[in-house]
Amino acid sequence: MIVVHHLEASRSQRILWLLEELGLEYEVKRYNRDPKTMLAPASLRAVHPLGKSPVITDGDTTIAETGAIVEYLIEKYGEGRLIPPTGTDDRRRYSYWLHYAEGSAMPFLVMKLIFTEMPKQGPFFARPLLRMVGRQVGDKYLDPNIATHIRYWEDALANSTWFAGNDLTGADIMMSFPVEAANARDALRGNFPRINAFLAAAHARPAYQRALAKGGPYPYA
Repeated sequence: MIVVHHLEASRSQRILWLLEELGLEYEVKRYNRDPKTMLAPASLRAVHPLGKSPVITDGDTTIAETGAIVEYLIEKYGEGRLIPPTGTDDRRRYSYWLHYAEGSAMPFLVMKLIFTEMPKQGPFFARPLLRMVGRQVGDKYLDPNIATHIRYWEDALANSTWFAGNDLTGADIMMSFPVEAANARDALRGNFPRINAFLAAAHARPAYQRALAKGGPYPYA
């Protein structure tokens, strides 16, 4: 039995979606964030030394990192589903977007979150300074870079609803979180009809809805 060690409101929601798309049986073991730090609980270290989510166990096999989990599940259980044929342009795009999602897209969004939340975590007397620093880093560095990535997504979807062709793939499941995170930070308010169409198409899928029901509250949906 596949067990998903699922942290609330996190990247691991994508793994539940993938499992639903593949029609696999699985168990969800939920973990709640620390209410003060919003970090994963220490109990996740019993599953994987880094104590992060998502992590899955499949029999005696333990796999961490969302992209690695997606590749493992599609390779082992996909039977050709959710991945374009080898040697095609769509397969190349699939591989690119699968790794781009965490390698290039998420760092700026995570930094934006850190600098936004930093004043709330700092000492009271330091909060005005932290807010000022956060605004300057956002205005001069983070926001322009995030905007560049979002425009890149919009252009990449010029010829198809999905990132690697006309059919949903694991790359789209990976890209869903950066797009959802950008949307949650109001970064998609501009003229981005293709990205918003991608998000609407993803959220409308029955498998996505089933994953939400099993995963619990997910503010990015």
